[in-house]
Amino acid sequence: MAKKKDDKADKADKADKKKKKKAAKAKATDKQVKKAKKAKPAAKPAKAPNPVSSLAPSGGFPDLPVIRGASFAAVAAGVKYQGRRDVMLATLTPGSAVAGVFTRSSTRAAPVLDCQAKIGLDSTAGAAIIVNSGNANAFTGGAGLQSVARVTGALAELLNLPIERVFSSSTGVIGQPLPEEKIIAALGNLRDTLSETAITDAAAAIMTTDTFPKGAKAQVDLNGVTVSIAGIAKGSGMIAPDMATMLVYIFTDAAISQPLLQRMVSRQNETTFNAITVDSDTSTSDTVLVAATGAAGNVPISRSNSRDAKVFEAALHNVMLDLAHQVVRDGEGATKFVEINVTGADSAADARTVALSIANSPLVKTAIAGQDPNWGRIVMAVGKSGAKADRDLLTIRLGDILVAENGWVSPDYTEAAGAEYMKQQDLAISVDLGIGSGTATVWTCDLTHQYITINADYRS
Repeated sequence: MAKKKDDKADKADKADKKKKKKAAKAKATDKQVKKAKKAKPAAKPAKAPNPVSSLAPSGGFPDLPVIRGASFAAVAAGVKYQGRRDVMLATLTPGSAVAGVFTRSSTRAAPVLDCQAKIGLDSTAGAAIIVNSGNANAFTGGAGLQSVARVTGALAELLNLPIERVFSSSTGVIGQPLPEEKIIAALGNLRDTLSETAITDAAAAIMTTDTFPKGAKAQVDLNGVTVSIAGIAKGSGMIAPDMATMLVYIFTDAAISQPLLQRMVSRQNETTFNAITVDSDTSTSDTVLVAATGAAGNVPISRSNSRDAKVFEAALHNVMLDLAHQVVRDGEGATKFVEINVTGADSAADARTVALSIANSPLVKTAIAGQDPNWGRIVMAVGKSGAKADRDLLTIRLGDILVAENGWVSPDYTEAAGAEYMKQQDLAISVDLGIGSGTATVWTCDLTHQYITINADYRS
């Protein structure tokens, strides 16, 4: 009996020791978790920038005109990396009209949702646009919307603006909380350094994997009044139509009604930013904002069929197309700029479908990278597109070289001629389907190993 009692006591003692050991281990683990939460990750040093794209404009960043009624600033806030500008601010004079188009992605980022809710709201107050790079504030749930509210709210208070007149954008890594406190801490410096000539700094601050800042300009005469347009953009990867990660900000001192400006931007977007593709991936953050300050003093444009409206819209189109082309020319790893023209389709929609099928085909894009005139891959891309097509009516050209017609290779085509053409940096692929009057043009680039290199360690 005594022995049984001793056995029970030993078992109880062992159980007690095991319980205490488990508790001690849990306590230690809990301390480690708390310590890890308190620990701040070391700031990542700035990466060496990728070499400037060989397709970059030869003249470098353009000398953009001053936009009366608009001011700019850019600072290094340390959102992701240290030692580079990563937040920009643009302020607009009271009465400015702001129009915009945005990604239709079903996983739109918090700033996109906020901007969409604010575009078109009536106000005679001034306005501001705040943009950060390094963090997309996308797939961040309710916390992302709260971050937007805090940043735009703090800026609204600082500039004495209604919060509905403060627009924000974010670009960079998806799924990480926005370090809003760093942006908010930089707002005072941004305000104090505003300048009507600092748009170049703003263009640099919104870059991520871009290898060069992008800018475009235009000036037009509206009944004796000179009106200026200046635009900046960022974009290099995750670029595909569906409102083409890409951000664009265009500023003009023209006086124009907001509803008309919105119609112009939406219309011109279709043949510019919505007609480019680098890698067929649609970003969560795509935003195009166009602001008109009205400070030029022209008679306000309010009718779409007026001469001033047509002249202004043509100039706006040119700026948008220039920026769109620069985005493609800075495509991650790109060595070729490619224009794809499709004619003779059953409809414009079918023409666009075929053009994008060719532009997004990895086989076509890698053939272009290898300077291989593999027109069979173009035939493949036409066939897989799903658009109406007849093999025996197809005509294919590389530049001015007739490659194939009537469903077969042209008797005058030589592989040597095709191979020589493919050595050029700027290429054109033309396909005529021969069944209708539908046409479309899109722009793309080649697909090289450098694209893989850039994206394989994007978050590191």
